[in-house]
Amino acid sequence: MNTYWHPFADMSVVKSHEIVMDGGEGAWVWDTAGRRYLDAGAALWYCNVGYGRDEIVDAVARQMRKLPTYSTFGVFATAPTLDLAERLGELAPIPGAAVFFTSGGSESVDSAAKLARRYWDLKGRPGKRIIISRQHGYHGMNAYGTSLAGIPGNLAGYGGPLIPDVENVTWNDVAALERLFEEGADRIAAVIGEPVIGAGGVYPPPEGYWSEVERLCRIHDVLLIADEVITGFGRTGWMFGAQRYGFQPDMVTFAKGVTSGYFPLGGVLVGERVRAPFWDGPPGTMFRHGYTYSGHASACAAAMANLDIIEREGLVDRVRSLEPVLARELGRLHGMPGVGEIRVVGLTAGVDFADDVLAAEPGIVDRAVIAAREHGVLTRTLRGRAFQISPPFVITEGEIRQMVDGLAAAVQTVVGTGAGVASGR
Repeated sequence: MNTYWHPFADMSVVKSHEIVMDGGEGAWVWDTAGRRYLDAGAALWYCNVGYGRDEIVDAVARQMRKLPTYSTFGVFATAPTLDLAERLGELAPIPGAAVFFTSGGSESVDSAAKLARRYWDLKGRPGKRIIISRQHGYHGMNAYGTSLAGIPGNLAGYGGPLIPDVENVTWNDVAALERLFEEGADRIAAVIGEPVIGAGGVYPPPEGYWSEVERLCRIHDVLLIADEVITGFGRTGWMFGAQRYGFQPDMVTFAKGVTSGYFPLGGVLVGERVRAPFWDGPPGTMFRHGYTYSGHASACAAAMANLDIIEREGLVDRVRSLEPVLARELGRLHGMPGVGEIRVVGLTAGVDFADDVLAAEPGIVDRAVIAAREHGVLTRTLRGRAFQISPPFVITEGEIRQMVDGLAAAVQTVVGTGAGVASGR
């Protein structure tokens, strides 16, 4: 009898169709049946340095033999925790950042949202409680992340927001955000947004969008939270997406790429403004919040080794150099029957199916994902309308061509051959 309940899965279907993964190397993974796949999604956006990195495994093993972890509540810490916090503070797109560790992205979002409200409470303005998110945005599935969902399906069936005092605005409309500020900035604690919308379909911001959002937040005294769970640690061709788009948030949530998925870890980079009342205030001014595994020593050891690889191998610059290659190869899909808009940022892309095709068969992208798997490429559906493309940074130009060939074959399988696609080989 099957007993594992998969996340984001229709168990009435999945319970009899599991694919058990068994190994990986570079941008490739394989299952227990020996079938080999090119991983177009880096698992769930996170395996930035690729599979088979013994350096990370060895770092974790060394730490586990010495001391697997210890609670960091109160005065306690471990050396890897302190070392990683210092390193991340130096890399952060915010000067003077402190680091609050969690176990993953959803916890990071909850922590940042609670911290924003606690900050305003300490500043004598407890009425500033509303957190604003954006259409198509994804911020994890904890209580705050669920409530802030810009993907309606992720909120459906729960009886409305689990946490009150949230608002959602159109993803690319600065004027809509400004209207909310003008109607009641005295009630707004923060704006949260992904520099590039990820799970909602891979939507890069319009030119100048984030600098304008930052300007409005400063004028109206609202905190700005960059959700970099996907974009952080090189995915856009910069260490952080905020750096690519030229804005400075008050807080940054992170996870995924900090360890490339080799160990669960996340956190919040907290700028000087928000940290000040907690760090410099009178005794008793505390953030009463934390997790059992905050600052987990072995997780932090994994992150340190992962960052060593990213920096030593120049993988952030590699992403920047591969962006036009990915755009060129995916461009071969333009004009194929069934293919709509294609959006590329760094080593991330969303390949939409055409609106008329989606209207005729809403589940066609799910079928195409299965077809891609049959052609040796692993991808997933974004918002029911697009392929997710976010491969490991170590993918080669030849493997990018092979990945696009597999996606093209999948589209042809479910839509029809039509004009076909030019071979990239």
